Amino acid sequence: MRATFKIDKQRFTIDLEKPLDISIPLRGSSKNPVAWYVERPSIAPVQLEDWVGSVKKGASVNFNTISFNPHAHGTHTECFGHISETFHSVHKVLKRHFFTTELISVAPETRGEDQVISETQIRDLLEGKQPEALVIRTLPNTHAKKQKNHSHTHWPYLTEKAALFIRKLGVQHLLIDLPSVDKEKDDGALLAHKAFWDFPKNPRKNATITEFVYVNNHIKDGNYILNLQTAPFVNDATPSRPLLYKILTS
Repeated sequence: MRATFKIDKQRFTIDLEKPLDISIPLRGSSKNPVAWYVERPSIAPVQLEDWVGSVKKGASVNFNTISFNPHAHGTHTECFGHISETFHSVHKVLKRHFFTTELISVAPETRGEDQVISETQIRDLLEGKQPEALVIRTLPNTHAKKQKNHSHTHWPYLTEKAALFIRKLGVQHLLIDLPSVDKEKDDGALLAHKAFWDFPKNPRKNATITEFVYVNNHIKDGNYILNLQTAPFVNDATPSRPLLYKILTS
């Protein structure tokens, strides 16, 4: 089923039956990815005295409790409330869910002991384009990302200048396939988060960062329409399911 809609006075047509899912499903097992030094999520039936919420164990329904952390256990979208003293919920940020988007693949540069994504790399790959959303796929890109324990791995990260460039370009929604846009251990500096959100000077209240995506290799770099689906959690971050759609006509 095709749909045609208008973004910034330009019309786009997409096929709603062919989404490209770039989220990582949450699993209550060792196959689920994890970061930030916490245990993997759990999905287990409720137990009330001698009743267990499992059809296999005699109940009429499956009735599971899910324990997880949105930042540590998979694809999630966050607002500047993630780093602010005052509470701000990502649930109130998105006024619409479809955005013009550019997908780029980046091989991080080596700087000392770090692997970084630089301003120059982002600028060269975008070639003057100014999308509403930007998806960054890091190279090499393997299926291991979908179940890796990222804690203590010193993952690649965006430099402050790269995040600042992305903000000045007008990108409202930044998506990346890492546990964070920032360095794993930076003593709380959070330079990329702060640069992208212009925090604390002039916080961009409607801008989001989505981390822990996974972009399959069969999805080519280029322009798409992003449908940024989020769970209605009243929290600084929420599980999300970003979908990309190929643009058929524009």
